[in-house]
Amino acid sequence: MTPETDGRGWREAALVGAASAAATAALTYPLAFRLGSVGRVDQADGQFSIWNVAWVARTLIADPRHLFDANIFYPHTGTLAYSEANIGAGLVAAPIYWLTRNPYAAHNAAVLVSFVLAAAGMYYLVRYLAGDRRAAAVSALCFAFCPHIFAHLAQVQALMTLWIPFAMLAFHRLVDRPTLGRGAALGAAMAAEALWSGYYGVFVLLMVGFAAIVCAGTRRLWRDHRYWSGLAAGALVAGLIVGPFYLPFADLRSRGFTRTLEDAGHYAANWSSYAASAATAHAWLLQYLPRWSDVNFPGIVATLFGAGAVFLVRTRRDRETVAIYGGLTALSFWASFGPRAGLYSALYAAVPPFAWLRVPSRFGLVVAFGLAVLAALGIRRLLQASRHATLVGAALAIVTCAELRVPLRLPDAIPVAPVYRTLATLPPGPVIETPFYYPQVGLYQHAKYMLASTAHWMPLVNGYSDYVPSDFYEHVMTLAPFPSRDAFKILEPGRVRYAIIHLNGYNAENRHDVMKRLEEFSAHLRPLYQDDATRLYEIVSFPP
Repeated sequence: MTPETDGRGWREAALVGAASAAATAALTYPLAFRLGSVGRVDQADGQFSIWNVAWVARTLIADPRHLFDANIFYPHTGTLAYSEANIGAGLVAAPIYWLTRNPYAAHNAAVLVSFVLAAAGMYYLVRYLAGDRRAAAVSALCFAFCPHIFAHLAQVQALMTLWIPFAMLAFHRLVDRPTLGRGAALGAAMAAEALWSGYYGVFVLLMVGFAAIVCAGTRRLWRDHRYWSGLAAGALVAGLIVGPFYLPFADLRSRGFTRTLEDAGHYAANWSSYAASAATAHAWLLQYLPRWSDVNFPGIVATLFGAGAVFLVRTRRDRETVAIYGGLTALSFWASFGPRAGLYSALYAAVPPFAWLRVPSRFGLVVAFGLAVLAALGIRRLLQASRHATLVGAALAIVTCAELRVPLRLPDAIPVAPVYRTLATLPPGPVIETPFYYPQVGLYQHAKYMLASTAHWMPLVNGYSDYVPSDFYEHVMTLAPFPSRDAFKILEPGRVRYAIIHLNGYNAENRHDVMKRLEEFSAHLRPLYQDDATRLYEIVSFPP
């Protein structure tokens, strides 16, 4: 192995880490400089993500046996499995959470670490394949900071791309020298991606599977027992790591939760998606586009050099790289258009984990990944023809950063309201918060109660997630006018202890009705806190 492709060296690793961190700080500004004071609280998904990461970060240390028994949809258990668990993000966030007890800092730290490691991992993958550090640096920028990622800042699971390049690097190392140890490393990287993002874990499974078939053909490995033994070792290690975390999801699926092809059809990409981007260099185009369903533009640098690489390769290794990553790009592009395009339907029928997925347009990330790898081959060819290759490479990296820069306007963190500070001092007990939102006004509004619960961690009757229990729908219209006799009957078996009434959440007529009912049931409600907008009560008894 030549020095250009040698993946070792602490000095280089330090430089790559520092450069990745600097690029992350610059391209996600001001996130790194306001770690604990900003977040996507303007969206329910953003509120959910902050709560989710904080729950995992806290509970991994405080009560790991009940990690999946998140404090929503009380009295249900296993509720963390109602959506992406984000185990990996919570693991990264745990030290920050326990140092600061700040859910925003914990969440944002996990996001920044993902950006840094995605860039570093892509650098090492492309350096291994293309053998050029300068091309690898540009490729790393193209993938780690692609427009698709910035379009999903409110969804933490969509940001956890960090293990994708490491998994593919582990695969290529296994192909070049098949051993059980390298197979185990591949399995560990695949499992890590699955724990950081279930979606991307499925994508990595498909990517490695496709690459394994391509390499078996190009290198005539069909009868090489070392190759297949290494892959089997990877599958075994991945299964052993992910298996225990999969059980709660399997239990939920056994109770009937699944995604249908009809669901997926609503979240498919369209042609406009592949021209849509919020980056300053691209945003001018949005006014000319028909309505787009997602943001999947890979970037100008990645697209031009990635497409050009297909026609510039000369060596057998490069042709293999084009076959793998060109194939992944084309197939992912096809799959992103959802059931109507055909491939997604075939994958849904053949790959059981697809029963959990519903957003085909996320395959656009794999398109960006594949083009970023291919782009390195085109950039390397350009640099080889240049008399000032290092200068050209540096200029291209700067151009890439400028192209992909998205102006972030992150809302300020929501201050902890006094009512929640009071609740945090009280003996533990289940809580109901009202208004108790019903589907017609948006169940997503329960997410703000979940975010607020990071100040006290009491169990909530409220909840918002991908899966909503059937009895939640059955009871929601009865709980909406709490306090009422029928609402008390629903809450009594679970001995719900506290009620928070947000009077400013009602219009004038409904607020008047709530005040009358609070007076009617005053014998059962002991006031604990009140201000102009909020009331906190302890439910001391239940009406007969």
